[in-house]
Amino acid sequence: MKKVIIAEKPSVAKNIADAYNIKIRKDGYFEGDDYLVTWAFGHLFQLFDAKDYDENMKGWRMEKFPFIPEEFKYKVKCDNVNRSVTDKGAEKQINIIKTLIERDDVDGVISATDQDREGELISLEVFMYLNQNKPIYRLLLNEWTPDEVKKGMNNLKENIEMKSLQDAGISRQWADWIIGINLTSVATLRYGGTGKERKMINIGRVLLPTLKIIYDRDKEIENFKASTYYKLLATFKTKNNEEFEGTYYNENNNEKFEDKKVVEELKKQLKDKQGEIVEKQVEKKREYAPLLFNLSNLQGYITSKYKGWTSDKVLKVAQSLYEKKFTTYPRTGSVALDESLKDKTRKVLETVKKGLPYEDQIKFVDNKRIFDNSKVESHSAITPTYIRPTGLSKDEEIVYNAIKNRFIMQFMPIAEFEETKLTVKVHDENFKGTFTAKGRVQRVEGWRVVEKIETKDTILPFVSEKEMVQVIDGKVNTVTKKPPKLHNEKTLLRVMETCGKSFKDEEDSPEMMQAILSGFSIGTPATRAETIKKLKDTGYIKSKGKSLTCTDLGRTLVEIFPVKELLDLEYTGKLEKTLSDIEKGKFKKDDFLAMIKDFTVEAVDDIKKDTAMLKNFKVALPEGTESVGKCPVCGNDIIEGEKGFGCTNWKNGCKYTIWKNDKFIEAMGKKVTKEMVELLLKNGKVGFRNLKSKKGTLFSAYLRYEKDEETGYYNWKMEFIN
Repeated sequence: MKKVIIAEKPSVAKNIADAYNIKIRKDGYFEGDDYLVTWAFGHLFQLFDAKDYDENMKGWRMEKFPFIPEEFKYKVKCDNVNRSVTDKGAEKQINIIKTLIERDDVDGVISATDQDREGELISLEVFMYLNQNKPIYRLLLNEWTPDEVKKGMNNLKENIEMKSLQDAGISRQWADWIIGINLTSVATLRYGGTGKERKMINIGRVLLPTLKIIYDRDKEIENFKASTYYKLLATFKTKNNEEFEGTYYNENNNEKFEDKKVVEELKKQLKDKQGEIVEKQVEKKREYAPLLFNLSNLQGYITSKYKGWTSDKVLKVAQSLYEKKFTTYPRTGSVALDESLKDKTRKVLETVKKGLPYEDQIKFVDNKRIFDNSKVESHSAITPTYIRPTGLSKDEEIVYNAIKNRFIMQFMPIAEFEETKLTVKVHDENFKGTFTAKGRVQRVEGWRVVEKIETKDTILPFVSEKEMVQVIDGKVNTVTKKPPKLHNEKTLLRVMETCGKSFKDEEDSPEMMQAILSGFSIGTPATRAETIKKLKDTGYIKSKGKSLTCTDLGRTLVEIFPVKELLDLEYTGKLEKTLSDIEKGKFKKDDFLAMIKDFTVEAVDDIKKDTAMLKNFKVALPEGTESVGKCPVCGNDIIEGEKGFGCTNWKNGCKYTIWKNDKFIEAMGKKVTKEMVELLLKNGKVGFRNLKSKKGTLFSAYLRYEKDEETGYYNWKMEFIN
């Protein structure tokens, strides 16, 4: 009997076939003695569109939302070009998979999709659609080398063991559909304009908080107030005629002076002075290699170092290297290796170090910076495999070498340098502080030779404590504090990864590792690149070289969008953390989806009531009509109609109207007149005398016409005049 193996892509299916020396390739699969190896093309299915559930959903109308189906259904995915027809390739491949599973000589199925939330979902969709009852097993691998394939096939899991991961995948998919379909639709209707000019306003659970990160940085730069301070520097000469420079620190150990005159005066006092070396500190320091790459760090490294690279491009190239068996699984948040991988890592190291000019310095070591289960979640950090690559493209070379070099650095000597600090006291009553000079000398290059990382060493002359030195020059440096820099993909990925939390600069600080591995983040390693790309494609952000900044559309959306939770990093981080908890079996899928449904219903209502965008629409006064005043909602003209006074911006959704037969006004014995409306619009209130109460008594009052935020309707508010 045989088993059907379903891989995520044809290239991966070939890797599996190669591992078992299966040479027979047929239409849509490989056939061996024990295995039929077939494949998907990523997702073969997609969720129903709203119109698939209800024909009435074809035309977007505000009153049709929120729309949440009682049961989510799947269909064969649509063609990428023509969304109205089914993807013929996907349909054909599904039928091939179905035929293979139903063969009489097949007694089981093995899912071999990627070992993550999305991979699990790809195979689950197939099994749900086919509804077959043969045993299903799961192959879990971190790389596609022949050794690992065979090892994994000998350690198959029952597919039922993957239920938590499946629940997390479905929860993510359904939640994004509920939020995306509903909020994108009502936001487009509310804010996207009308007719042919209407623009799609994309709303997403991960999209908006990422946009907010960029917006916040833009505003920070915009609101930045430049400040200037001054520093005093002195050049000293030793008895051997060697020179060095020191910075002056006052008695409060502060080198920054706000008053330039003070510093200039001090500079004058330096002339012909002598200084004494009152302290000399020499400290040997060690500098560890940067940690192994996770996906975000790899994307940040490549995009900041090479022109024309985006995080999306880095992911695609890293995925290609993975599928070609040259590197391990790329979509990981870990920067360490599982402790079970020590022997395998030793083998890989022996392979990749051969022929390197510093080969003799590369030695396998076992330490917690490299191997640490507490810093690994699902997948270890990205490393090379034991297969040496051939035929790499230029792009693949760049990414592969970055991964290989970072791997090799872990097994190189620790870099060592010597830091010298001289403290100089100028013996003059004007100088109550001291001058400080710092120097650095690299003693052991260590791992830095791998990428020829150079340091700009400042070498100080040899002096002893109590030695006298001569002041030969002084200068005043003007330092203008610069605004923060625009985000680039590297800095944006870091904020997304840590959900905006500030940690020490150390990339392996325990707090940061815990935050990343807990799932408290914006998106996942697999989706962040796609999110940044989508922000560009939707026109919410734009690139300036390597920098990212909001467009006018993106800025406006952040400022007016009423569902503030979707702009809140904390809220989005909690949602992502909950998905991670579902994956670990700590939270129930149904509870999560119930929360998402409640949130969406409220959010739709908030958008429906929102009028913030109406001010952006400027409507010309219709010919032959007279303006009664300006609309308090959107600033356009109010004009008189047959039944009332309404806003010219009504086509775009402005509902401000004062009806002529207003029952409230009539009940007090008055009528709505043009003069009354003019006064109301001009002053925000209008005064009446001789108003009649229900009991028939007369009184005076000011009337205001205000919106009830709960109902969205306008009501009269009364203020009595004594």
